[in-house]
Amino acid sequence: MSSIRPSTPPPQPAGLEAKSPLTPEQIRRLEISRLKAKALREQREAERAAANPTPPSLSRSQSTVAGQKRSFATFNAQTPATSRDAKKDQASSDRPLEAIQPARNFAKYIEYDLSKMTDTKGGFLTAEDDPYNKALHREDGDVKPANMTLKEWERQRLLRSLQSRKVGPFEPGINELKREEQNKQCRECGSLEIDWKWEEILKCAVCNACKDKCPEKYSLLTKTEAKDDYLLTDPELKDENLLPHLERPNPHKSTWNNMMLYLRYQVEEYAFSERKWGSPEALDEEFTRRETEKKKRKESKFKSKLEDLKKRTRVEAWRRSRRGGGGGNFGDDLPGGKHVHEWSRPIENPKTGVSIKTCIGCGMDVEELEF
Repeated sequence: MSSIRPSTPPPQPAGLEAKSPLTPEQIRRLEISRLKAKALREQREAERAAANPTPPSLSRSQSTVAGQKRSFATFNAQTPATSRDAKKDQASSDRPLEAIQPARNFAKYIEYDLSKMTDTKGGFLTAEDDPYNKALHREDGDVKPANMTLKEWERQRLLRSLQSRKVGPFEPGINELKREEQNKQCRECGSLEIDWKWEEILKCAVCNACKDKCPEKYSLLTKTEAKDDYLLTDPELKDENLLPHLERPNPHKSTWNNMMLYLRYQVEEYAFSERKWGSPEALDEEFTRRETEKKKRKESKFKSKLEDLKKRTRVEAWRRSRRGGGGGNFGDDLPGGKHVHEWSRPIENPKTGVSIKTCIGCGMDVEELEF
């Protein structure tokens, strides 16, 4: 590598000395002096504009002095009358500020003040910080309040669960001073320890022991089972006064609608009453009739599709024969000792209603279509 040799600087002109750079103190003084001069000039311009105001009717070329900046008063005086000021318009109008609706694309936009929010260390908003979120202000207590500890929140949820199920400290008391007619008893064994939730929602006073002992009466049916087995309709199943029901979360998928559970004996009482079918035998007859009609519809649909397939097949064979395609039908007497069918008279099949003819020689059956 070739080394770079230092070169001699060019000689200074005679009579001139090298200028030394400005120090920080000198730069600061120069800047202060410049700002003072600028402020003094602006003050003089403002005094001159106040002493000689420019009429609004003058044009820009007449109100501007050559080589001189226009002041703020000049711009303010030349503001056109058609200028729109949102603050002035809102102050002059009688419409309140809340009545102004945002644009459609920004209707769901919410502005948050991040400096006043609570840092949850998890990236979530609390109910106090997000008053527009309806999910945070539900009454079921699924969201923990910001001013409550985790232990207190769990205790509150447990108390709400016991209160909704009416068990533990929230179970209705049994008063021995009341008469036996006033105390609600189990409809099977007469016990006072009944399921209060069933009594409140399903209007059925029964104890847990009798529920397990008599599943043929107190088992729960889903909505689908009530429709398929007892042939009930949706309006009947949705009527709370007619058939009360319990609601449970759907076990198949949490996002689906809740299950509707019905008491078996209540469903049977309504289905076998004169308001619906009248008796179990009438229900069985209606069920058999519907199944028969369903089977007939399936068979009719299958036959129509089969007939259409046969027609399209025969039309395609006819088209091939018109085009001069070689070969014959199945079973024809071709050169080489093939069997030739001898068909009998067509006989109608009582099950399908289609005419069938049989070969006398080999016994082959084929269906005959009429066009």
